[in-house]
Amino acid sequence: MRLPFILPLILAMTAMLAGCGDEDPIATTRAAIPPGMENQEARQLFGAKSFASAQTDHSFGSYARGCVAGAAQLPETGPTWQAMRLSRNRNWGTPELVDYVEDLSREVAGIPGWKGIYVGDMSQPRGGPMLTGHASHQIGLDADIWLRPATDLTLSRAQRENISSISLRRNGGAYVNDNWTPEHMAVLKAAASDPRVARIFLFPGAKVQMCNDATGDRSWLRKIRPWYGHHYHFHVRLACPSGMSGCVDQDPPPPGDGCDEARSWVSNIISPPPPDPNAPAPQPKRQLTLADLPAQCVAVLQSR
Repeated sequence: MRLPFILPLILAMTAMLAGCGDEDPIATTRAAIPPGMENQEARQLFGAKSFASAQTDHSFGSYARGCVAGAAQLPETGPTWQAMRLSRNRNWGTPELVDYVEDLSREVAGIPGWKGIYVGDMSQPRGGPMLTGHASHQIGLDADIWLRPATDLTLSRAQRENISSISLRRNGGAYVNDNWTPEHMAVLKAAASDPRVARIFLFPGAKVQMCNDATGDRSWLRKIRPWYGHHYHFHVRLACPSGMSGCVDQDPPPPGDGCDEARSWVSNIISPPPPDPNAPAPQPKRQLTLADLPAQCVAVLQSR
């Protein structure tokens, strides 16, 4: 007898529960940003965190707009690597990135003249925008590897603050200089051949040099992408781990070995195109706030 009154209530409750799954998580979290964090630059908030969040490891967002939960820390020194510039506290990343760096270091240790690798910036303990330097490195999947051969793996903390890498570029990056060796190419081939790698950024002259010298299987060259700077180190970017929702991959590189593109970069360095008189004046860069980042980054910041 009371069923006609109960059934509408059940249907209403079911609709409410279904609606919860359709809410915009970004909008929900934006409303939950603590008042003290609303207008602060995200780089100030993430730069102030000295340890990882007490969460399951997960990358949220894209390489230049995101954060990382439950990050792992690359040990400062290992049998075949040393993390550099320890005062920056940027030797953090996903467990996949830490595993990759350690695996690469072991492989590089077998290359003549290299005992392993010197590791530059990875990510901050909780990722996010950095106080200085990189626009990317925000989700624990980027790492800079020095182009200086790691011949001494007993450097002190003080030495790691003061020693510098070496530049391999000549003519503004159009060519390699005398510091370039075939062993550098072997290191880069090892780095790019790992299936976890999405791309590697390096100055264009080095890419062209490797295009000229590579024999046999050239498929690894596709992942080496010409980019500004990157002549003291190369920048490794891993793909999002399989099945990790909320982690946004970059589009894959175009098909082919990318050598024609790199040669185009070199051509523009040697004979730069004339400036466009109608180009708009550069605008000041707006710093990201928490509202610009994925919803989950609030919880990453607030975690223990």
